[in-house]
Amino acid sequence: MTDYGNWEPVIGLEIHAQLLTATKTFCGCATSFGAPPNTHTCPVCLGLPGALPVLNEEALRMAITAALAFGCTVQPCSIFARKNYFYPDLPKGYQISQYEEPLATEGSLLIDADLGPRTVGITRIHMEEDAGKNVHSAGGDSVVDLNRAGTPLIEIVGEPDLRSPAEAGDYMRRLHGALMFLGVNDGNLEQGSFRCDANVSVRKHGETTFGTRVEMKNINSFRFVQEALDVEIRRQTRLLERGEQLSQQTRGYNSDKRESYLLREKEGDAGYRYFPEPDLPPLRIDQQVLADMRASLPELPAAKRARFVGALGLSDYAAGVLTSHPAIASFFEQGLAAEAPATKLANFVQSELLRDSTTRGLQARFPISPEQAAKLVRMVEAGSISGKQAKQIYAEIRNTDRDPEQLVSERGMAVISDEDTLRKLAREILAAHPGQVGLYRDKGKTGLLGFFVGQLMKATKGSANPKLASALLKSELEGGDDGD
Repeated sequence: MTDYGNWEPVIGLEIHAQLLTATKTFCGCATSFGAPPNTHTCPVCLGLPGALPVLNEEALRMAITAALAFGCTVQPCSIFARKNYFYPDLPKGYQISQYEEPLATEGSLLIDADLGPRTVGITRIHMEEDAGKNVHSAGGDSVVDLNRAGTPLIEIVGEPDLRSPAEAGDYMRRLHGALMFLGVNDGNLEQGSFRCDANVSVRKHGETTFGTRVEMKNINSFRFVQEALDVEIRRQTRLLERGEQLSQQTRGYNSDKRESYLLREKEGDAGYRYFPEPDLPPLRIDQQVLADMRASLPELPAAKRARFVGALGLSDYAAGVLTSHPAIASFFEQGLAAEAPATKLANFVQSELLRDSTTRGLQARFPISPEQAAKLVRMVEAGSISGKQAKQIYAEIRNTDRDPEQLVSERGMAVISDEDTLRKLAREILAAHPGQVGLYRDKGKTGLLGFFVGQLMKATKGSANPKLASALLKSELEGGDDGD
């Protein structure tokens, strides 16, 4: 836990997550990323006179899903509002959001805090539309791309319950993972579909009143949120220790210089002149719809990790790796359904599969199928092939649909588990290395057992059952005489 001397940070995060819909919040324009500038626009998202918004039902469903997953109370009636401010990427001159009557309130999230697990409050989750994007050229010119304008967002406003940058980073990671497992956000930080504003103040330890709050805008990296908060906390404590007053500000973060910089003096909510959106009726949610959606919520990463540890006997680390992405968790569970032993499958996924896999957003590419992986680890578990042979088979079936069991049969790679055959080979190896045998027996160099096992595995081209080979060699070394 970072030590700030007599000062205690007070942090609350506002997470902006784009909803994974095909079309925008209030019109039928596509939300796909990377299209030529201003090609996904229409009179509604351009804010042209007379164009009327119509709420995207799928965006609403995703927003409610997130709210229920975090234990929020979904309000039976919520109101859209106009948030008025002028900026080039906001074509209407206002953003359609929610203010006094949001979609959902009073949720929570369990984090791994500095002093152990702790519940952090969520004040509210509301729907809004995204703004466009200003693109700045090296020559100083700026252009506005409105393809993103109108993309559906949820804003998850956290309580000021976080007490360190590390806690803020863990909170952000857990929200990110949960939204991906819910299938409502692709988690792509680089494209800005998941980003964070951080509110931070400091106060003396033991005080209960909040200090002067500063908002850090548009942080789109887990590492940067921790860096930015640490830099800003230190800036605030330096000023206060010099007897200076802090002002409520909005600041940015320069990661190259590791410093925060002033964007503007912070305006209050009154400056946005919120008022109810006259073109959208109150949003009323049927309670039976809520009950059905609550019953169909998928298992979230925290619950899945706990199940992998408690029911399957995996380590905390392995469970964390396997729940780091929805597609990885799905691969593992499909392998389990194909009767793969859990621990061996988990080890295979971590040590071999993920090295050759790629993820992008919610999508993932794996070199083999879960069924191929299951067959491979089942053969190792049964002793049909060794771990070394499994790696060889894996290398040959990558990016193919070849059956690993059939390949083992074709190559005659079955493990040698015949005791008489292996004992004969063990004796031949000991006879060929009398010097090492003497060191083992006379000098107590028992570590040489690994050398002899290696020689036997080499002689059988990796086909010997390694456990049986080790046991037979040890028996011959400790009970025989020079292998004769």
